[in-house]
Parts: sequence; C-alpha cells; structure tokens
Amino acid sequence: MTTTTAAFSSKRLTIVGVGLIGGSLARALRRANQCDEIVGCGRDEAHLQKAVELGVIDRYEMDVATAVTGADMVVVAVPLRAMVSVLRGMVAGLSPDAVITDVGSAKGCVVEEARAILGSRLCDFVPGHPIAGTEQSGVEASFAELFDNRGVILTPLEETDPEKYARVRAMWEAAGANVTEMAVLHHDEVLAATSHLPHLLAFSLVNTLASLDERKEIFDFAAGGFRDFTRIASSDPVMWRDICLENRDAVLEVLQHFNADLRQLEDAVRDNDGEAVVNVFTRAKETRDRFCG
Repeated sequence: MTTTTAAFSSKRLTIVGVGLIGGSLARALRRANQCDEIVGCGRDEAHLQKAVELGVIDRYEMDVATAVTGADMVVVAVPLRAMVSVLRGMVAGLSPDAVITDVGSAKGCVVEEARAILGSRLCDFVPGHPIAGTEQSGVEASFAELFDNRGVILTPLEETDPEKYARVRAMWEAAGANVTEMAVLHHDEVLAATSHLPHLLAFSLVNTLASLDERKEIFDFAAGGFRDFTRIASSDPVMWRDICLENRDAVLEVLQHFNADLRQLEDAVRDNDGEAVVNVFTRAKETRDRFCG
C-alpha cells in the first residue's frame, strides 16, 4: 500500500486486552512519549487495576464502547475467539476519526469478522500482527522493549484508508518495531509454518512425554535442548487453541506436510538408513545456521 510518511502521536489510545502484547505496546509508546492518555479495557477488573498500578495504563473501562469513546487509536489485543464480541461492542462508541487495529496471530478470520461487523468503518481497520512475544502472559509480563527490532506484519485491505494505515505503521515504528506488509492469506500460510506448527509440536512433545508413564525422572534428566525446544509449551493454552482452530486450513496443510516428512525419517531409522538420516540432519543444520546468521 502506498502511503505518506507519518509521525505517530495519540491523544487517547485504547487497548482492549492489556496482557503481554497490549501491555508491552502501552509501555513502548510511553517510553517514546507518544500518548497523552492510555485507556485499558478487559473482562477482569483486578487485572486492569494491576495495569494501572504498574503504570501501564492511565485508567480503564469495563465496557468496550465506553473505553473506545474519544480514542483516536484502538488496539484490539484479545484472543481470536473473543474478537467478534469486542468488535461488535465497540462500534457504537467509535469516534469518527478513530483508527482500529488488532494483534491477532491469524488474519483471515479477523478480516472476515471485521467485514461483517464494521460496515462503513472497515476503511478505518488495519489488521496487524506483531511477531514478538514470550511464553509468559499477563500485564505483569509486559515490557517496553518487547518490539525492539522485531517484526510487525500489517495486512491492509483494499478498503483500508492509506492515512489510517500510515498511522498504524507509525505507531509500531514508534514502539521500536520493523514493519512489513503482507497479503492476508499469505500471512496465515507463513505463520502456520513458522509459528503455529512449532507451538503444536512443543505442546505435543511435552504431552507425549507426560503420558508415557508416571516416572518423574523423564523430566528430572531433561537437558538444555529439551528446555529450549519446549519453552513455548509454557504459552497460554487457550490462546493457542484459538490460533490453531481459527487458522485451521493453513495449520492442517503444514501439519500434513510435517507428518509426511516425519514418517520418512521414521522409515529411515527403522531401515537403518544412516545416509538418509544424516541428509535430513545436515539440511536442517545448514538451513538453521543460515537463518540464525
């Protein structure tokens, strides 16, 4: 999308879902002195009170329409399956100049819901996805540096107002991120392979080991490689359930491809085919070494 360069500032930023991502964005924009006021919204009042105590937000509202009233930027940072109710709830309170964006890990489902709900305000919606995070969750886990030199993918629609797109891009750049643009379908295919599949594998591996038997020593003797590989299995199960199911088609496609490769490796081990095994390992090592640079 062709846009003009814009510097970001906000008189009132509303973040719906003040967790790791929403809270870190608020902290990053505070660090950059880009917001006059940050309003939080969510379902757990104690959680929002903690966000105020930590200085992440200035105040909060429990009702989403009230929370977005007067906001010039609205960031929706809730689990994918909560997106519908948030979008429906906010419409009545949106200011005429408000920009709406989200941080969902799958974009096709979000865009479909936005088209059905936002109507004439679809031009004000800029779908987005920060490629950043940790296995921790909640506002207590948020920190201002989360997005520094990390990627953010924006997936603007044909209807997206270029000026609104420029504002969202400038917001993420102010937070320290490197912003790129991608088509909605392509985003979901790429992230299914690079993010959603690794989480599925980590959850599945730990679950398999936990169910092998009741011997605690399986985990007592877990080495660094096991801890590194399975770190993301400590992520929020509900959030990742939503991601996998809402990006189901792309996840199934890459999962089927992985299963086929895994069966080939299983056959090679069964057949004592050392050459096939080392070929897989060598290609994987060379690829990862290039990736890690």
